[in-house]
Amino acid sequence: MNERTTDEPRALLRSLFDAAVARAQPAQAMQRFLPPPPARGRTLVLGAGKAGGAMAAALDALWPRDAALSGLVVTRYGHVPAALREQPGRIEVVEAAHPVPDAAGQRAAQRIVELTRGLGADDLVLCLISGGGSALLSLPADGLTLADKQQINQALLASGAAIDEMNCVRKHLSAIKGGRLATRCAPAPVVTLVISDVPGDDPSIIASGPTVPDASTCADALRILARYRIPIPQAARVGLESGAFETPKPGDAAFRGHAVHVIATPQQSLEAAAASARERGLHAFILSDEIEGESREVGKVHAALARAVRRRGQPFAKPCLILSGGETTVTVRAAAGRTGRGGRATEFLLGCALALQAEPGVWVLAADTDGIDGVEHNAGAIVTPDTLARGAALGLKAADHLDRHDAFGFFEPLGDLVVTGPTLTNVNDFRALLIR
Repeated sequence: MNERTTDEPRALLRSLFDAAVARAQPAQAMQRFLPPPPARGRTLVLGAGKAGGAMAAALDALWPRDAALSGLVVTRYGHVPAALREQPGRIEVVEAAHPVPDAAGQRAAQRIVELTRGLGADDLVLCLISGGGSALLSLPADGLTLADKQQINQALLASGAAIDEMNCVRKHLSAIKGGRLATRCAPAPVVTLVISDVPGDDPSIIASGPTVPDASTCADALRILARYRIPIPQAARVGLESGAFETPKPGDAAFRGHAVHVIATPQQSLEAAAASARERGLHAFILSDEIEGESREVGKVHAALARAVRRRGQPFAKPCLILSGGETTVTVRAAAGRTGRGGRATEFLLGCALALQAEPGVWVLAADTDGIDGVEHNAGAIVTPDTLARGAALGLKAADHLDRHDAFGFFEPLGDLVVTGPTLTNVNDFRALLIR
């Protein structure tokens, strides 16, 4: 251990989060995956996701200036890079709502469909996909309305369903996701560049896979809706039960000649943070980039691990850093009083803090790599050995805040929020436990 391990814990944890985010920036990850421009046809760029603006800017900068380039990408409100706001590039970038779709997202999806008309075999489509695209690229299936999609989406978000379950439903109720965008591009070849925000990095799940085959079925979607008791309009039920809303499957001729490249992943970002910690003389361990489950319960498990390290030196010797990623969930339950503000990262931290019970020598940062935890302005927060004591001194009861899903309301008065603004990328949850 060298002297740099005495860095102030908050600053150290924040620097590791910054290293993880930097590794996932499109400008660093894209170049080696780009194909050459087509010899005769045009290049059309389509895309959706929280990293969409940054991906469009990176592609525009890397694509030859003498080669034609045009298209449309939709990203979340506030996620357009400042440079593009000042001087738009060759690819148009528009904004829409996330996590619940809005009319702007529907208009963008309709325009993207219109842009695919007239594509030929000599043309090339570059599709830029990142997390958040499921909501941003909203084009309801026949017979459904935007209001239907909004209602179902809100119910899914509150249900505690895993991301693969949510996106199975979303793509079967869509006219553009679940591989349908690729069928609209035929016969043009499609190269899809993906930034992963899901456990396992499956492109068919990320943004509900608009340009890749879908192995899930209408029957799967119906089972998920029944499992979480989510009501759906009659038109949706008829479409699913009849199979009319079925998605194109692996082996479909529409995907022939297509290529998919995952250019940034949660694991790569965790490895970047681990490398940064090791440069400071800390032993760093990555638990997994695929951790799922209820946020508060995952927090308890991480706390138990931290206590074992601190008290028994098992399974790792202190001082050390433990990293994990994935996508946890928050099941919104009825509680006394109004439901508060908070996201996955801060709910994880409240569960972790309560389970740690002021264990000395343990600091924890959890944040969403897109810079937004839930719907508030923070990426996440930090837990310190005196978090509960400082909260109690302000009259804040951590358990009460957890019961009403108000982790934001607990950490904000403590000054412990991690605020980055939109990072313009998204490889999902980042968690770091520093144990001394």
